[in-house]
Amino acid sequence: FFVSQTMLASVSRRRALSKTRFLFVRAKSSSPVDPSSSDSPIADDGRHELWREGIYDHDNEPKVKRRDGSVQTIEKLRGFVNYERNPEPYRDPMERIMDWGELNPPEGHEKAHTAVERKVQAARCMDCGTPFCQTHTGCPVNNLIPEWNSLVYNGQWGEAIDRLHKTNNFPEFTGRVCPAPCEGSCVAGLVDSPVTIKNIEYAIVDHAWKEGLITPRIPTERSGMTVAVVGSGPAGLATADQLNQMGHKVTVYERSDRVGGLLMYGIPNMKLEKETVDRRVDLLREEGIEFITNADIGKNVDVNELRANYDALSLCLGATKPRDLPVPGRELKGVHFAMEFLTKNQKRLLMTKEGALESQWDKEGFITAAGKAVIVIGGGDTGTDCIGTSMRHRCKSVTNFELMPQPPGDRASDNPWPQWPRVYGVDYGHAEVQAVFGKDPREYSVMTKEFIGDEDGNLKALVTQDVEITDKGPRAIEGSEREWPADLAVLSMGFVAPEEYIIKELDLDVDQRNNIQAVYGDYRTSVEGVFAGGDCRRGQSLVVWAIHEGRGVAEATNEYLQQKRTTEETSAATRVGAFANLSSLS
Repeated sequence: FFVSQTMLASVSRRRALSKTRFLFVRAKSSSPVDPSSSDSPIADDGRHELWREGIYDHDNEPKVKRRDGSVQTIEKLRGFVNYERNPEPYRDPMERIMDWGELNPPEGHEKAHTAVERKVQAARCMDCGTPFCQTHTGCPVNNLIPEWNSLVYNGQWGEAIDRLHKTNNFPEFTGRVCPAPCEGSCVAGLVDSPVTIKNIEYAIVDHAWKEGLITPRIPTERSGMTVAVVGSGPAGLATADQLNQMGHKVTVYERSDRVGGLLMYGIPNMKLEKETVDRRVDLLREEGIEFITNADIGKNVDVNELRANYDALSLCLGATKPRDLPVPGRELKGVHFAMEFLTKNQKRLLMTKEGALESQWDKEGFITAAGKAVIVIGGGDTGTDCIGTSMRHRCKSVTNFELMPQPPGDRASDNPWPQWPRVYGVDYGHAEVQAVFGKDPREYSVMTKEFIGDEDGNLKALVTQDVEITDKGPRAIEGSEREWPADLAVLSMGFVAPEEYIIKELDLDVDQRNNIQAVYGDYRTSVEGVFAGGDCRRGQSLVVWAIHEGRGVAEATNEYLQQKRTTEETSAATRVGAFANLSSLS
C-alpha cells in the first residue's frame, strides 16, 4: 500500500473525530454507547455500529464503526482491513424448530442484515489479483464473485443479478444450500476471515425476485431440434434452461409427481422452501420448457421411444442408489434410508400445506421421529437434515454417529488454503440439538456393529464399536462395544451410483463406480446422441457441481445438434440436387 492524499486526509479526519464526542446508535435502542466500551465494531444487534452526529448532520452517507474504533463512511479500498466478517445468522434455534420455515431470517426480521450491513460485507471483497473464489478451487460454476460484490457495494443490484445469472442458472438454490467452497478459497481468508459470499449471493437473487428483475426470457428463434432431458434436479434443470435459451425445444421428464428432484424432496423445507423451487420452474415453463411428471423412464416410459422421438437425449438422473449398512438386524422395522425419511416427510408437508385431508395421508408409510430415540448414522449435509427433521418431529433424543475422528479446529498441515477447510463446524441441526438437549449430538470414531430388535421385529437398540483410522482404513477396537437405545435409525452414508435400469436398457458403458461413463467436459456417452452429466456421471456431489455439469451437458448437446442439423441440411440439399438432375434429364 502507498501513502496517498486520500489516506492522509482520512488520518486527519480520524484525528479530528477523536476529539469529538459521538453517539453510537444501535438498532432498536436509543441509548448512547461509548465506542471505547468494546473492541469489536459489531453491536449487540449483530451488525456494525452506526453513527449519527446530530440533527444538523446533512451527510446521508452511512458511517460505521471500524476495527480501529474510528467511525467513517463505508469504503472499499481497505474494507477487508477495516470491517469484520459478519455473516447473516440463522433464526434462533428455539424459534425455528417450532416451524418448517427457512432457517434464514426473512426481510425485516431482527436478525436479517440491513442494506448498510450488506454494503459493509461487500466492501470486504479485496479485488484481489487472482480471485481463487471463482476458480476450480472455489466455485464450480466460476461465479464472477468480485464483480457482483463490487456492484452490490455500489448499489447496482440490477447489474449484479445479470452478472450472477451469467454463470449460475439458479442462485436462489445455491445461495441457500451450497456449503460455499468459494469462501474456503477466498484470498481474504489467508490472513483473516473470508468474505460472506454466500449471503451476498442470496441477497442479490432475493432482491431481484422482489423487484421484478427476473422475468421470462423467451427465445426469439427456434432451431427446430428437440431434446429430452431425463431428471429435473439441478443438473437437469440447468441443462434444460441452457438448451432452451439456445433455441431448442426441450422436454423434461421427471419420475416423481413434482418437478425439482433433489431440490423438491431431498432437501428439507427449512433449507429450501418449495415455493422457491416452484417459482423458478414456473419461469422455465413460461420460457418454453415442457415438464412431464410421473414419467419413470425405463419403467412406464420406453427409453427407446424417447430416442426415436427426439434429436438428442440428456441424462441427468442423479446418484440415487444409497449406501447400505449390511450388519445383523438391518431388516428390523425402524431402520430407514435418509432419503426415504426426508422424502416422505416432505410429501406430508406439501399435502398439509395444500389442504389435503388427514384421511388422505399415507399413515402406514410415513416415518415419524416423534417421541423416539433417533440415531442418524453418517454425517454431512444429509445427516444434518435428518437431525433437523427429527427435531421438528419432537424426538425424544437424537444421536449422530460419524466414522471419522472429530476434525481439528483449524486447518491441518495437509489441508492448506485454498482447499476446502476440513475443520470442525456446527451446522444448523447440531445447534438445534445443543439448544434443546444441551449437548452436541455427534459421536466420532464410531462404527455400527449390530441392530437389536424386540420380539415384534421393531428396532430397540444399536451396538457400536469404536474405531481408529489406519493406513488400511478404519479398524474396529476390540472390547469397545457399546449399546445405544434406539427406536429409529436413519442411514445417511451417501450414495454409491445411479439406478441401473435406464443404463441397462440403453446398454451404456459405466465406470468402475458404476456411474455412467462420459468424459468430463465432453459428456457424450457410449451411445450416439445420448449425453450424461451431474451426479449420475461424476458421483454424489454438490448442487453447484450439478448446475456446472448441466451447463456442460447443454453445450455438448448443442454442438451435437448443430452438427446433426448441418448434416441433415446437406443431405436434403443433395437429394434436391439429385432430383433436379433427373428432372433435367427427362
